Amino acid sequence: NPLFLHSPPGLGKTHLLHAIGNHILAKNPGLRLGYISAERFVNELVESIQHKKQSAFRSKYRDGFDVLLVDDIQFIAGKETTEEEFFHTFNALHSGKRQIVSTSDRPPEEIEGLEARIRTRFEWGLVVDIQPPEIETRIAILKAKAESDDTYLPDEVATFLGTYVKDTVRNLHGALVKL
Repeated sequence: NPLFLHSPPGLGKTHLLHAIGNHILAKNPGLRLGYISAERFVNELVESIQHKKQSAFRSKYRDGFDVLLVDDIQFIAGKETTEEEFFHTFNALHSGKRQIVSTSDRPPEEIEGLEARIRTRFEWGLVVDIQPPEIETRIAILKAKAESDDTYLPDEVATFLGTYVKDTVRNLHGALVKL
């Protein structure tokens, strides 16, 4: 704790974040789990300031969750007030032994404009670099997607697509849809 997942866009960070949340709730249904995008965190903070409800905002995030999942955390970088609120939220959760999982499109040290004190907190825990899948995994992804869409996909076609579409799972799915 914390867990920080990063990869280029399209490799499944958001799906993985949802899977983590679903797994946690399946194992511990009584836990209070929160999922939020960093953009929504920023918007809720702005709204709380506009309506003079910062206390309710702080209470929601610092006291309301046992596990907080934050997607696309790079979007708080350079937003001074948001970074300040997130810093204190992080500290409250971490010191209360509550889990924090964040995703980003780059590792903490490469998020420009992110305060060092937040960056180093992300680095306290496990930082995971998600790489594009190997060809066997790409083929398996294509076959599983075709099956879930009730579409016949010959092995030769799956191998062809898996060989030439290498960058993201999103592009694999797109190639299958186009086909």
